[in-house]
Amino acid sequence: MKIWNKNICLTSPMSIMIIVTLFFSTIVLANVWTEEELVVEDKVEEKMWVPTKEDILYQDSMYTIIRNTQNDVTNIKEDIVHILERLDYADGTHDSIRYVKGGKIDKKRNK
Repeated sequence: MKIWNKNICLTSPMSIMIIVTLFFSTIVLANVWTEEELVVEDKVEEKMWVPTKEDILYQDSMYTIIRNTQNDVTNIKEDIVHILERLDYADGTHDSIRYVKGGKIDKKRNK
């Protein structure tokens, strides 16, 4: 019985099965054996950040700026809705100033 065959064919079904098995076992080992298990970390307690008075003032000012900006955006949206409502009329016409023949604007325009 020969242990080593000098005529190894890499396209034979047995060779392909061995290559695929080695490939999958390598993937499994790589997923199970992670870098975290290899490195021993020193557990050093980090000091928690305590904000100073300046930090608190800065955060408060940023909050105020954000709140004012949100209020400005809300006001702008309300103004846009108001303008759009002025432009459209129930009868299907639209304009920023409703023109009525013989009305106040017509009399000023046609003096």
